Amino acid sequence: MAEQHAPEATDEEAAPGSGLPSPRRGSAAERRCGWCRRVLPQQGSVGRPRQYCGQACRQRAYEQRSATAKAGLSGDVVLVTRSELDGLQDRLYQLRCALEDVQTLLAERPTKAELERSLAELLHSTGRLDRLWVSERAG
Repeated sequence: MAEQHAPEATDEEAAPGSGLPSPRRGSAAERRCGWCRRVLPQQGSVGRPRQYCGQACRQRAYEQRSATAKAGLSGDVVLVTRSELDGLQDRLYQLRCALEDVQTLLAERPTKAELERSLAELLHSTGRLDRLWVSERAG
């Protein structure tokens, strides 16, 4: 009979109400401010983990929660400008095109150099999406 194990913990879990991943206390991943997304300083093992880099960020987060509650929006609603949405859609389109290029290339028996070049372009497209989520908010 096989032994049953509890599921292994992941390095990230969802931050309450933010819709963003937040690293667990003991992980090596960087913790970020719940408002401005700046990297938080390392914290000792005593007390609750910090969620904000300072009182100003804590206040802005409170104001945002209050405003969304007054507007009848759920806590996981994210508002973005039209230009930010357009930029995200452009990046997603670039990623889709890069994936299609790799798929086409694989059907053509590529050389190692062609495959490496195509995968590098794919990684480049993915990297641009990744930077979108860790940028700090404008003051």
